Amino acid sequence: MTDARKKTSSATGATAAPPPAPSSAPALDEGLDARLVVERGSSFRLDVTLTAAPGDVVALLGPNGAGKTTALRALAGLVPLSDGGRMRLDGAELSRRPPESRPVGVVFQDYLLFPHLTALDNVAFGPRCHGASKAEARAQAAGWLERMGLATHAGSKPRRLSGGQAQRVALARALATRPRLLLLDEPLAALDARTRLDVRAQLRRHLADFEAVAVLVTHDPLDAMVLADRLVVIEDGRIVQEGTPSDIARRPRTDYIAHLVGLNLYRGEAEGHLVRIPDGPALTTADDLTGPVFVAFPPSAVTLHRGRPTGSSARNLWHCEVTGMEAHGDQIRASLAGELSLAVDLTTVAAAELDIHPGSEIWATVKASQTHAYPA
Repeated sequence: MTDARKKTSSATGATAAPPPAPSSAPALDEGLDARLVVERGSSFRLDVTLTAAPGDVVALLGPNGAGKTTALRALAGLVPLSDGGRMRLDGAELSRRPPESRPVGVVFQDYLLFPHLTALDNVAFGPRCHGASKAEARAQAAGWLERMGLATHAGSKPRRLSGGQAQRVALARALATRPRLLLLDEPLAALDARTRLDVRAQLRRHLADFEAVAVLVTHDPLDAMVLADRLVVIEDGRIVQEGTPSDIARRPRTDYIAHLVGLNLYRGEAEGHLVRIPDGPALTTADDLTGPVFVAFPPSAVTLHRGRPTGSSARNLWHCEVTGMEAHGDQIRASLAGELSLAVDLTTVAAAELDIHPGSEIWATVKASQTHAYPA
């Protein structure tokens, strides 16, 4: 982990229980070691191996139906593992343990706060279930709410809380039992865009202080990039790529991941600087490789011309048709098809000057220096 992601201990309030003493167990018996095998009839099989050391934050990404939420529920014990599955946490086998006896905290997408309880009593619920007296549990809960910046909302019921406040109460409730595994299911999905920005920054700080393993499921690549040390991408119940956010963003290996990080991606056969795409044109790249490769470049690297350009230094030139246009932040993203299918980003001024619209014929160029080729 980078220094920015190293975990540090922090107080949870004067009356809260002290953090557990450092374990003397060998490193291989610390953290998460799981193979999640779940079968749903003959239509779907999840088979995913996850390992993480204490202090790691792992994000599960993937399209709808890939198996992300199933994996999270299997970790929580809400879905039984099929033959071949295992779940070890800090060296203890948890596969057969019921959910309530696992040292696992869960923050659900809709938070699932008890509507009839105050924020304080929602957070105190976990310690009470673990044997703390009412006074002890409430004292610990008060410490967690103070840490979350919610001390003044201790007496509020969920209906009186904003989305961001409810999310922090749910996080405090999950952390109050001092879990060794924290699971977060789309933790920011219920928030509006402005609140999401603030809560994402707050959640990052809280996860940086968490000394055990955290696993989050999200559809939002920005949430994953900001919050996680490592990304695990799942498609059709299998891991298709995993690595650091920078590795994933720089070297996507499937169309889903390329779309997620905003890159045009192609697979082909390299002969030096030339990459031949099956049923498509050859691409010239700055990288000198041989054999199966991926080639990627951002939509912003593409330059459009109404007529075939002359005198251009770009080594890649394709004749295409505009098939779609949509707003993309403060720019326009155009979809092109023809000799090569690709996405292009351009300003509204450029779009107006080129007078492009769906159905327009266009020439697209990309310099070899703006492409990135890497082994497939």
